[in-house]
Amino acid sequence: MKYLLIFLFVLVIVVISITLGAHNDQVVTFNYLLAQGDYRVSTLLAVLFATGFVLGWIICGLFYLRVRLSLGRAQRKIKRLEQQIAPATTGPDVQPAVSKE
Repeated sequence: MKYLLIFLFVLVIVVISITLGAHNDQVVTFNYLLAQGDYRVSTLLAVLFATGFVLGWIICGLFYLRVRLSLGRAQRKIKRLEQQIAPATTGPDVQPAVSKE
């Protein structure tokens, strides 16, 4: 359900962007690091939005991957430590050293 709402929210943003962009044919000069170009405002907004969206997913994906790898390592370490502890606790029945006199 959560993913459906996120998808619908992104879809609404895209539809609004397309609608606003279709009615705006103004040409602007865009200066970037190495050069400059004349672009329609709608095209420029669409490209910059898509670029930001993709970069955001890549950055979040890298952080998610790092956390998942860390979690996997921690789970393997816990399993290894549990296996080391298990033989010590499942040994033969040990009689108490104190007598009942």
